[in-house]
Parts: sequence; structure tokens; C-alpha cells
Amino acid sequence: MSNNEILVKPDTLQTFLAELFTAGGMPPADGAYAAQCMVQTNLWGIDSHGVLRVPIYLQRLRSGTVNAAPNIKIVKGAMGLEVVDGDAGLGYIVGREAMNRAIQLAEQYNIGMVGAINSNHFGAAALFARMATEQGMLAIVMTNVIPNIVAPGGGKPITGNNPIAFAAPTFGEFPFMLDISLSNVAGGKLLLASKEGKKIPLDWATDKDGRPTDDPAAGFAGFLLPVGGHKGLGLSYFVDILAGVITGGAFQFNIKSMYKHADAPSRTAHQMIVINPQAIMSQDELKSRMSDFYQTIKSSPMWDESKEMLLPGELEHRTEQARRQSGIPIPANLLEELQTLAAELKVSTPLNAG
Repeated sequence: MSNNEILVKPDTLQTFLAELFTAGGMPPADGAYAAQCMVQTNLWGIDSHGVLRVPIYLQRLRSGTVNAAPNIKIVKGAMGLEVVDGDAGLGYIVGREAMNRAIQLAEQYNIGMVGAINSNHFGAAALFARMATEQGMLAIVMTNVIPNIVAPGGGKPITGNNPIAFAAPTFGEFPFMLDISLSNVAGGKLLLASKEGKKIPLDWATDKDGRPTDDPAAGFAGFLLPVGGHKGLGLSYFVDILAGVITGGAFQFNIKSMYKHADAPSRTAHQMIVINPQAIMSQDELKSRMSDFYQTIKSSPMWDESKEMLLPGELEHRTEQARRQSGIPIPANLLEELQTLAAELKVSTPLNAG
């Protein structure tokens, strides 16, 4: 934790955020769910997608740009493939409904695939992938975003960093959970570095003229670089096809940035794919095979014997355990911003260090 961060208890933060979102116009249950999602993201250590986003979410909710009480409904599809319209709702709420529906379809058809159109930023994709693992199923979750990645040799961004998450139950302390964006880093990490007054590596982003930069503000105003060159670039294209093109949702330049176009609906699209393995093996057999898979990874030797092999999701699990004890670190300037918003909305729950 840096000197300009303050530790806040997770329960206190969640109660505060729930009241803040409700005061911002969301139904209490939905406001509480959004708060839970954001705190969970910070508990995992994914600070770029947690409480950092509260000010822009509230700004858009209060202006009516994001629908505080959306009427989310199925608009097309058959059997195991459907599309829901998010009615411009907050992405957490739209994502939850789409994933719940995908799980229902997987229970019936063994594979459920539900796209969501007309949505907004939904935070960390892992939040929704984890929902499937809690039902003993596997999931692939993805979302498209505004073009913010420059193709190698390109002069302007051509595709988004389009996050994708993969999750599988391990029937242990935590599920297998890989959540990545297809740029070298997520844009939120630039925003967080800017809040903390830190420089960034030169392979994270370029400025608006395409030049590599170590200034997070310049990088946030500029373009991101793809992970793995053409490999990440091609994956990003395909996520946009699955989430945006085939669902009938917005894709490429039809999506709006919630920061650069704060008063315009983002029209973000998501895709939830759920696989029910019980169609091909019992839960006991899957549990045994996943245990073998896990143990093989954990027992793999490291050249540095003081280190250990970690399964995707394990670091987040450990971070959550530590932060539940010590608290969630919040940048001091962000804490002040949240307290100002609370005063404006007459939120009674105090947000104090502790």
C-alpha cells in the first residue's frame, strides 16, 4: 500500500456504496448488488475495475444516461442461444441477468449462450464467470469496448481491448478463474496509476499520436497496445464478433466511451457462454479430475525454490483473504471524491478509515 492510500473495511465500504447507488436512483436490491460487485473486485486486488469507477457510474446514473431501473428482456433466440436487451442498464445488472439466463439454458440444453446488447460497462468479467462455477459449470464471459488498441503498424485504434474471462469449478477453496483484457493492461490500470501519481511501462500505451509514453494520463487519452502482438489483436476481433456482431449489438466504433462520452449510452455488448459438464460426466468424476489437474500444476517445480506455482484465481483468492482482514486500500483523492458525492446525495453511512 502506498502512502496516499487509506484502508477501509470491506463491509463498511459495501454498505456505503449500496446506499450511494440507491441514492443515485437504483432500486435498493440492484444498488446493493452493484456495491457487492465493486467491493468483490477490490477484494480480488483488481483495483482498476472496483471502487475507482464509482464516480463515473454515479454521474451517468444521475444524468439518466444509464437507466437506473432497466427492463431487461429476451429479444430473440431459440433453445440454447438467446439475446437479451439491457435497456441501457448498469452493466452489473445486465450482466447478472444474462448470466443467470445462460445458466438456466445450460441446465436445460447443456450449453447456454446469452448475448446482451444495449448495456454499459460491467466491471470485471470474472464476476459473472464465477456465477457459473457456483453451479458446478464452466463459463466464458466477454464484452466489447470502444476501439482503443492500435494494430502493429496502425495509425489509429481499430479494436477494443475486449476483456474475456474463463472459469471452471475446482470444488476447492477457489475456482479456476482467468480474467484478461487483450491489451497489455486494462485502461483502468492507467486511470489508477494516474490517481496514484505513478508512471507506467512504455509497452502499456501510446499517446494520441501513437508514441509510446510513460505518462498514464497521456496513455489513457491515447491508445493501448495489444498483448502478444497479432495474437491479442486477432482474439480481440473475435470477441467483438461474438459479443457485438452476431448478437445484433453495437461493435467497433458504434460503442461509446463512458469517459469521453459521459452523456451518451455506451451500447456495450456482452456474451455469456456456460457449459454444463454433467452431460458428459458426474460431478464426482469432474471433482476428481479437476483435483488431479490442480495438483499437477501445484507440484510443478520452480527454478527458484522459494516460489510456488499458482493456479489462475489463486492470487485473487489470497488477496481477498488478506484484504478482508486488513481492509481495502483506497487512494486518498478517490476517498475524498466519494465523500463529496455522499454529501451531495445525503448518504448517512460514513466512509472512514478503519
